[in-house]
Amino acid sequence: MVSLPEVADPVRERLLKAALDSFLSDEYHKVTTRLIAEKADANISMIRYYFGSKEGLYEEMIRDMMNPLLNVLDGPLLTSANGFKDYFLLYYETMSKRPEFPKLILKILALNQGPGRRFIQQLLERGRTRGAKKLGDLKSAGQASAALEPDIVRLAFVSLAMMPMLLKDIFEEQMGEAMDRAFLEKLAGFNGHLFATGLMPAQPLSGDLP
Repeated sequence: MVSLPEVADPVRERLLKAALDSFLSDEYHKVTTRLIAEKADANISMIRYYFGSKEGLYEEMIRDMMNPLLNVLDGPLLTSANGFKDYFLLYYETMSKRPEFPKLILKILALNQGPGRRFIQQLLERGRTRGAKKLGDLKSAGQASAALEPDIVRLAFVSLAMMPMLLKDIFEEQMGEAMDRAFLEKLAGFNGHLFATGLMPAQPLSGDLP
């Protein structure tokens, strides 16, 4: 029996998009399910059908944004250190489409504002576990120093990825130019090289004994 490809549910997709638009533009407690349903051109009962509740929709909205980035950790992109450039670019481009999203995550985690803190921590822990496995694979392949600590590597990676997006408006004002795709490609290339170089085992200095 031939399995058919999974088809996205248009109503569910519209509700997720409407939720993203609404929650990024206003505080959680000010956004109503009726407003989201109206924006999505859907019956309000469909929110309960697909997501159970307003909080369920909120969490699924976050998962929908973060999953593509987390799923990469299971794929072949980071099987070599050179893949970090592509991952940084994927992150930058994903967040550039919704520059408010990294700020929302920071607000929830750092300021404990709005629901979803425990849920986001679970997603981040998932990324932490998968990242540690990827680092172990790179060590086994001789592409990363055996002395590297997974959490140090993770914090360095998150800093290089998140900071340009969190302060995007400020950086653009200081530079007098937009952080467009061409700029982000250069930034991803530099940060990818910087990160990959930091992972590599230290090379002996000339004259050192082998």
